[in-house]
Amino acid sequence: MKGSRSYRDLIVWKKSVELVSNIYVSTRSFPKEELYGITSQIRRAGVSVPANIAEGQGRNSPGEFRQFLGIAQGSLAELETLLIISGNLQYLTPSGTYQLLKKCEEIGRLLAGLKSSLSD
Repeated sequence: MKGSRSYRDLIVWKKSVELVSNIYVSTRSFPKEELYGITSQIRRAGVSVPANIAEGQGRNSPGEFRQFLGIAQGSLAELETLLIISGNLQYLTPSGTYQLLKKCEEIGRLLAGLKSSLSD
């Protein structure tokens, strides 16, 4: 990936960092007993998405980048599941759940597009 731009230039990375900020704000109101439970798990899954994009791009190998994008996709699926559970438990409002899931869907599309654009 010689001559490639920084991961900070990738729209998918920027949007996933923004999502992490949204997640931290949204989970502040979760019950205190969930601090080391679903709150922590949601935050870790969220952070994992841009972190894996950055790490993969930093490997300077299209194959490794694809692998890390796959890990980011897995973390995103985990995050979506945890957000749905949080909505079902009424830790998030229906509107809050919907907005976060829409952002996840957009990031998922961007990840898939970026991954498919990389040659083996």
